[in-house]
Amino acid sequence: MSTAARLFHSKSDQTLYDRITPSTDQFATQQARWNDLADFLKSRMKDDTGYPISTWLQGSYKFDTQIRPLTTGAQFDIDLGLYFEWAGSDDDGDYDPEGFKELIQNALLDYADDEDNDASRVEEPKERCCRIAFNPDFHIDVPCYHLDRTKDRRALATESKGWEASDPKAIYVWFKDLHDDKTIRAQLRRLVCYFKMWAALKIEDEASRPSSITLTVLVAEALSEIDLSETSDDDDVLEGIITIIADRLDDDTEVANPIDNDEDLNRLSDEANDNLRARLREFEDTARRANAATSEATAAEIWTEAFEHFFPMPEDVEGEANANTAARSDIAKNHALVAYSFDPEIHVRAWSQNNENYERFGVNELPTILKDCSIDFTLVNATSLPVGASVRWTVRNRGHEAWTKNDIGHCSGDGYEVSEHSAYNGNHAMDLTVYQWGRIIGRRRIEINVRGTALAARQLPAKRRFRR
Repeated sequence: MSTAARLFHSKSDQTLYDRITPSTDQFATQQARWNDLADFLKSRMKDDTGYPISTWLQGSYKFDTQIRPLTTGAQFDIDLGLYFEWAGSDDDGDYDPEGFKELIQNALLDYADDEDNDASRVEEPKERCCRIAFNPDFHIDVPCYHLDRTKDRRALATESKGWEASDPKAIYVWFKDLHDDKTIRAQLRRLVCYFKMWAALKIEDEASRPSSITLTVLVAEALSEIDLSETSDDDDVLEGIITIIADRLDDDTEVANPIDNDEDLNRLSDEANDNLRARLREFEDTARRANAATSEATAAEIWTEAFEHFFPMPEDVEGEANANTAARSDIAKNHALVAYSFDPEIHVRAWSQNNENYERFGVNELPTILKDCSIDFTLVNATSLPVGASVRWTVRNRGHEAWTKNDIGHCSGDGYEVSEHSAYNGNHAMDLTVYQWGRIIGRRRIEINVRGTALAARQLPAKRRFRR
């Protein structure tokens, strides 16, 4: 039974989908830069080699399944394929694969030397691509290919393994043509994003994590097994997909490439596959408990176990709803259904390290504060917690400043006191969840509204000097 569907995807800009995907501004910045880089490389490579040159976006950006980096300072990934066109075999070209990659590497270095291009660095060549990074938060990988247009055949240039059969266009066409219904196609893309973010959060070692294309194929094929006439909300469908994928991998870990059944997309070790299956069953349990919850707020707290600070609370998506009385009434009724047995009481203190005179206090709330304040949260009635109780503090950031830095929040700790910092303007929140033996028995949200700039360091008056 769907209880938190609108928190996954709705008109609000604070849904799970919005919190895990690039903002409109970030998408526009990426688009402008890859367009410019593509034009530069096509012109430069044609001049350098004389071959007709074309480009093809591929990977998550092309599939529209790109997710945010987990932390500030990490980067979005874009794949821009560069194609050298000639008829005939791969070895008929004027350069070997390493030679083509060297041409691209040198071109990227020249591109980065132009300060107007906002490039922060060019990395050493990788086995299957060259990489250029851009301010503030993304990089573009440039794999290069031989394209025989007459045979519609492609081969990837590698650093040490020669030419490698590879056709990124074919798998994109497969994905795009799975569903004629635009609504289902959009839902599939969202579901892939949910799965990718879950994997990034719960499998920290990237080498032990399924690749993006592996997860994409698993989710796409699982969705085809679900009767969407029976259930169509994202939370219900996600639960079904988790179970289908977990059952599939329990039977066989192979994930065949849908356009080349001889290729196994799942290249994880046996140990990594065992870990993936275990994590999937945990994900399945989370989904079942969340979808069985009797209130949206409780469901959101349970989904937070899987998606951490990226998952919104009902208060986060109520911006549009609060505009009308009927919606406010529905929200109030929903919240009234939650009967928690423990009522957390939180003392909040915000203070400026630069000016000892600036200090704000509150109990279960805090007045608007300035940037660059330290904020201390204390559960003052912790001694009243029942046996077996535990707590979880979660920061959820909102607003342009935080999202531009990809700082959507974080898990703040599990003690009775935590400290934070007001780094961004915006309406943020600290959420405390109280558990007993794994069951939610209480919750409290503290709204943290930050406005204005940080206080300047206090200047002490000069000492007065007296003549004797």
